[in-house]
Amino acid sequence: MTIKLICFTFLLIPFLSYSQTTAQVVGIKDGDTIVVLLENKTQQTLRLAEVDCPESGQAFGKNAKQFTSNAVFGKEITFEETDQDRWGRTIAKIYYDDNLYLSAEIIKAGFGWWYHYYSDDETLGELQKEAEQQKLGLWQDSHAIPPWEFRRLKKSKNIIKYR
Repeated sequence: MTIKLICFTFLLIPFLSYSQTTAQVVGIKDGDTIVVLLENKTQQTLRLAEVDCPESGQAFGKNAKQFTSNAVFGKEITFEETDQDRWGRTIAKIYYDDNLYLSAEIIKAGFGWWYHYYSDDETLGELQKEAEQQKLGLWQDSHAIPPWEFRRLKKSKNIIKYR
């Protein structure tokens, strides 16, 4: 192989790893997790990148799930895999309806937190601030607890319960 070909191949690697996939949304597990049917007729669970929605047992959890369902259920979407979580789920940026970014739409509507631990997209932080100021969705609750804190509190209560 020539040096030019080797360099060209290395330049393509980032684009190949972030290629977009088209799929049909066949299930909504919660506000930030969906199930899609791929072209080869297999199902794949996708965890939305850059957003964390309230848990099912948490205030506004059902609302977040309903928002996601209204946005994408039954629709064809495109997604870019960005990572895998510790449970093996694919973390993905999901786009629908002429390139709307689902995570941004959830945050803008007030049904999720910008997951700033795993994202450096400051525009999502701005969308969250706007939703907070307008008291949209979960921001109607002055005591809204981020899901990562809710999970931590729930886990610590279970530890105490079983001692």
